[in-house]
Amino acid sequence: MTKRAINKNIDIAEKNFKKLSIQVSLNGLSFCIADTVSHRILQSDNKWFSHELNPIELLEEVKTLLDKHGLTDKNFDEVVVVHTNNLFTLVPKPLFKEDFLLDYLKFNTKILATDALAFDELENLDIVNIYVPYMNVNNHLYDLYGEFTFVHNGTVLIQSLLDHHSNQKEAVCFVHVGKKQMDVIVLKQKSLLFYNSFLYETKEDFAYYLLFVLEQLELDTESTPVKFFGNIEEDDDTFQICYSYIKDLTIFVPTAPSHLDLGLPDTSTIDFTVLSTL
Repeated sequence: MTKRAINKNIDIAEKNFKKLSIQVSLNGLSFCIADTVSHRILQSDNKWFSHELNPIELLEEVKTLLDKHGLTDKNFDEVVVVHTNNLFTLVPKPLFKEDFLLDYLKFNTKILATDALAFDELENLDIVNIYVPYMNVNNHLYDLYGEFTFVHNGTVLIQSLLDHHSNQKEAVCFVHVGKKQMDVIVLKQKSLLFYNSFLYETKEDFAYYLLFVLEQLELDTESTPVKFFGNIEEDDDTFQICYSYIKDLTIFVPTAPSHLDLGLPDTSTIDFTVLSTL
């Protein structure tokens, strides 16, 4: 299977000018289809699971979602899959060697003998993100759509925030909130100061991880801007407990890629990483 490939050899008469982006995690799924000519979003949906699944159960949910929307027999000019998990590590590019993926990753996470490893290069950062994709999902999508692109959610988050939301002179902490996973990204003057992902069960877990990051980076909770986005609102208990410790805490609404005409359907529930890959 090809890691980075788009069906560029399709004859222009056979192109349908549609792009599919899918986000997969053990806690939920989302997808979006865009017209690459009008740049309009044509269709989207998401689903949160009641409990964390295993990869086999995840694949069944992917099949169900695709069947529900009649996507199993459709053709797309481009398909992008975003793998969301905390099975990753960032390595400086000068120290990176493709033959040693397992050696980099084994210090950060438990790797099974059956796990396949992949990596993304972060543009203009000299950083490589090494991670474990859900290969059973990849294989199924390859059977349906042929060659496609897949990427880790951390790569998309870092790249998108750096490209569009990193002009501040002082450090800014962004927190992408999932159902059971939080991604913390700290940027300053178009530089990445910190990125990590944490699994949490309670609002207290969430607050602990965030405050620990701020403390380790010596960022003042009275003055450092902290911006939440994703699956969270101001009246959520998680926001409220963090607000009691962090003075400059706000809900951040990222702008969609400038080339997209959001239109209908409503895009408020589309995962940020899905929108960012369209």
